[in-house]
Amino acid sequence: MQFHRGLKIRLAGRQGVLAGQMSSLALAAVLMAGGARADSVEDFYRGKTINVLIGVAVGGEYDLHARLTARFIGKYIPGNPNVVPQQMTGAGGLNMANYLYSVAPRDGTYIGMLLATAPAMQAVKGQGVQYDANGFGWIGSICPTVETMTVWKTSGVKTYDDARKTEVIAGATGRGAITYSFPMMMNALLDTKFKIVTGYPGGNDVNLAMERGEVGARNNTWSSWKVTKPEWLKNKDIEVIVQAGPRAKDLPNVPSVEDLAKNPDDRQIIELVVSGTRLGRPLATTPGVPAERLKALRDAFDATMKDPEFIKQAEQIKVEVDPVSGESIQKVVAQVLATPPHLIERAKPLVE
Repeated sequence: MQFHRGLKIRLAGRQGVLAGQMSSLALAAVLMAGGARADSVEDFYRGKTINVLIGVAVGGEYDLHARLTARFIGKYIPGNPNVVPQQMTGAGGLNMANYLYSVAPRDGTYIGMLLATAPAMQAVKGQGVQYDANGFGWIGSICPTVETMTVWKTSGVKTYDDARKTEVIAGATGRGAITYSFPMMMNALLDTKFKIVTGYPGGNDVNLAMERGEVGARNNTWSSWKVTKPEWLKNKDIEVIVQAGPRAKDLPNVPSVEDLAKNPDDRQIIELVVSGTRLGRPLATTPGVPAERLKALRDAFDATMKDPEFIKQAEQIKVEVDPVSGESIQKVVAQVLATPPHLIERAKPLVE
């Protein structure tokens, strides 16, 4: 009996030691796995290049925002990859959006500065749309925007009421871009008489056309006017006749298109068309990026927005910094895509 009792005690002791060793090994494995997960983003990005695609021509607000962010974000991404901005123009930014969704590697090495109209274009099943805006990994935007419709000093129009009486040629990049959909929306819902000419590669080309007298009006954000053409504002070469989105404090007497809507349905359609004001100039990565890399990109963007040198350079080029998070953009996109079908049908010819 004593022999068996002693054997049981020795076996129990050995089992306890083995259990302790296994627990230690399991703990070590967990710690190693945790360390591997923590280091995986850094290991992945170390020595790599992140391509920041810009769907419109050089010199406009999209280009400025993309290049400013690209200049700083790399130092906040684990592994400190090189960040290279580059143009991929065509179809008013649609080509780049389709490429980012369907062709670019889905590993977090490609980012695009998408047009703010991208979700609305999808909502109305716009021609050429080959992406699902809900599928992008939205990263963030430097600030929301105030859209404006602006007329040249020789256009014969100075107010919204004038634009309802006088035909003015409005320059635009292409169908699907806000430069097209904004005056289209005004014609359809607010009785203006803009004749829209498309095909300009970017906003700077429309500006040159205004100076040459080819066109007399264009849509642009208020912040872009202040950054790219402050001399026009100073010399009163242009006049803002309406605004949309967050109200600009320095445009107190300019009516908002939302408030000019004739009924609640019209207002909801207008809000769909100008939904990009809540997105600003949004950055997104491809679908399918691992969650930890998307989080790292979002965290890096958030850190960039707080970088003192970034803020200093933004101030120098008159870019307002009032960040919109990737999570917030994701929610706005979902709301846009949930617009009721009967309103989508009415909005479709205005946006696509």
